[in-house]
Amino acid sequence: MDRRAPVFHTLGCRLNAYETEAMRELSAAAGVENAVVVNTCAVTAEAVRKARQEIRKLRRENPSAKVIVTGCAAQTEPETFRDMAEVDLVIGNTEKMQPETWSRMGPDFIGETEKVQVDDIMSVTETAGHLIDGFGTRSRAYVQVQNGCDHRCTFCIIPYGRGNSRSVPAGVVVDQIKRLVDRGYNEVVLTGVDLTSWGADLPGAPRLGDLVMRILKLAPDLPRLRISSIDSIEADENLMQAIATEPRLMPHLHLSLQHGDDLILKRMKRRHLRDDAIRFCEEARRLRPDMTYGADIIAGFPTETEAHFENSLRLVAECGLTWLHVFPYSARQGTPAARMPQLDGATIKARAARLRQAGDAAVARHLSEQIGREHHILMENPRMGRTEQFTEVTFALDQPEGQIVTARITGQDGRQLRV
Repeated sequence: MDRRAPVFHTLGCRLNAYETEAMRELSAAAGVENAVVVNTCAVTAEAVRKARQEIRKLRRENPSAKVIVTGCAAQTEPETFRDMAEVDLVIGNTEKMQPETWSRMGPDFIGETEKVQVDDIMSVTETAGHLIDGFGTRSRAYVQVQNGCDHRCTFCIIPYGRGNSRSVPAGVVVDQIKRLVDRGYNEVVLTGVDLTSWGADLPGAPRLGDLVMRILKLAPDLPRLRISSIDSIEADENLMQAIATEPRLMPHLHLSLQHGDDLILKRMKRRHLRDDAIRFCEEARRLRPDMTYGADIIAGFPTETEAHFENSLRLVAECGLTWLHVFPYSARQGTPAARMPQLDGATIKARAARLRQAGDAAVARHLSEQIGREHHILMENPRMGRTEQFTEVTFALDQPEGQIVTARITGQDGRQLRV
């Protein structure tokens, strides 16, 4: 009998990567053996296609293993994976975080297990109880503080994969971060599906800025706190205060902007307009001059004209964006945008390429501006670390992994800085 520990494959976001580590612990505790677990993403139709492709590949490589599919694609379209001959079990996003799900796959379980275990995620009112103390590298830990989304953007299937917004109480978050600091982590990243909605479901409805201030006050030995993707229109007063006054909060924000044209933003059912995004970026940079921004932008949304698209292109400069995540629009069945007039694939591809070119130029400018400057660099491995703005820096000589090293930038290669 094959006694190998389960093999995990993660597709998609940081939250998925976090939850994969939690599943790794749950499956080990249950004694699960000889299994391949694929944690899928559903953000685009292409993501689902890649998941199916990965599953077929893993089945060929592991002919005797049990293939288990979970994640957002498994939650939103379980029948797609149920009907694949390569798949033995489909479990939902709630079920994957429950110990009893994994116990049913352990060697001591007697009885049948249904092929599809996916319940109504909209009925879930709590965040996963299984918190893990960091994952990834020895330098940086990710802490899930929120899950789900209450908004219904017309292009997005994710609320149906993640459910409504749920928050982890501040006390639980702070206790976890203190444990991470005690274990030697020098940076903690707060993650969630809709991070700026944190707290709305908790007593007193605290805001994300309240959580940030509380973490920095109650974990004074934490060197660096980083926030993952936020919705800038929901940035609260305390979050702006933290940006202005807390050097331990890193000057890098990834913004969920999606587009630069007001009409398209309305058709996307976003809650901000173009000027709101520009105003936020100007204000945050005024408060913190070294602030850098990443952003999600969709190219080729239904009904997008050349003029609409040009507004997205201009937004890169007007907001001072550096790290672009460009998504060529792909219709997700079940979303309102899928029923709107679609653009042809060639136009979408060409516009995405132009946005990426603008992003490459923005990165080049950012890298050039850093030459001669001194940075505090968190080492991810002996020869590579990241600045406060999350820029990669390579070293010619080994540095202590997991430590923060102060160094002056001497060059760049178009992608990374050099010391």
